Amino acid sequence: MSKYINPYTDFGFKRLFGTEGNKDLLVDFLNCLMPAKHQITELNFKNVEQPVESRAERKAIDDVLCKGANGDLFIVKIQKAKLNFFRSKPLFYINLQCKSQLLNDDLNLDLLPVYHIAILDFPFNEQEEIRKFDPNARLRDEDGFVFYDKLGFRFLQMPFFNKKEDELVTHYDKWCYFLKHLETFDDIPQILNEPLFDKAFKIAALAAMNPKEREEYQQSKLVYSELKAVVDTSIEDGREKGREEGREEGIEIGIPQGELIKARKIAKGMKLKGYSLDEIAELTNLSKEEIEKL
Repeated sequence: MSKYINPYTDFGFKRLFGTEGNKDLLVDFLNCLMPAKHQITELNFKNVEQPVESRAERKAIDDVLCKGANGDLFIVKIQKAKLNFFRSKPLFYINLQCKSQLLNDDLNLDLLPVYHIAILDFPFNEQEEIRKFDPNARLRDEDGFVFYDKLGFRFLQMPFFNKKEDELVTHYDKWCYFLKHLETFDDIPQILNEPLFDKAFKIAALAAMNPKEREEYQQSKLVYSELKAVVDTSIEDGREKGREEGREEGIEIGIPQGELIKARKIAKGMKLKGYSLDEIAELTNLSKEEIEKL
């Protein structure tokens, strides 16, 4: 049995990075990602209402919105499953924060920088030539020059982080190693025996939770497991091309019998929990007609 929480769950992510008492952990983690001119000395959480998403999307993405002392805005997300139009969503979220600045500041066009940082439990770039753990994207023109320097995107594709304990060099390496392997640790690795990580391990310990927190965590972990199972039912050849292409290809080549049984089982459970036919079809690649018969 695990001694520590799964940080990819909603509960685990918010417990580590989304509370006032643990802001120092988030500040330290973000400073590993940010250039020197955007280092954070202070951080405040912001309660900003995000747009209404489908229930499936709300269960696949959890986020923390925070603001640095110099005004920089950071959208930090943990995403557990690849959804339709994945690349469009960061643009949408950043656009909302830019829009909110215009509404609140009497159309002052000197906008504050906004950074979107996504910790992904799946790869969104499978092509061998661009298979990179943490691509850093900016808006550039056709000649490669930065067109607008106040928007930034960072994607941490955790499946591509493969460093072993003896290969960790930077503090950033240690954070990534901690996040990827936290749930599997029996003891604190020697290389992570530092005050900040000691605090993170204490926060993440299941033994430190009260009964109510344990129940919330188990519910959160169940949602995570369901989504992971759904992703596993995706057709391998269609998964990298997006959900729509994958579904079309599935019609042509058929879903292997074992995967079909698993997809039906998951769809039936989702149906009992009140998911819509559209949501179930999107996440399982089953047709609506077949889902209705379950």
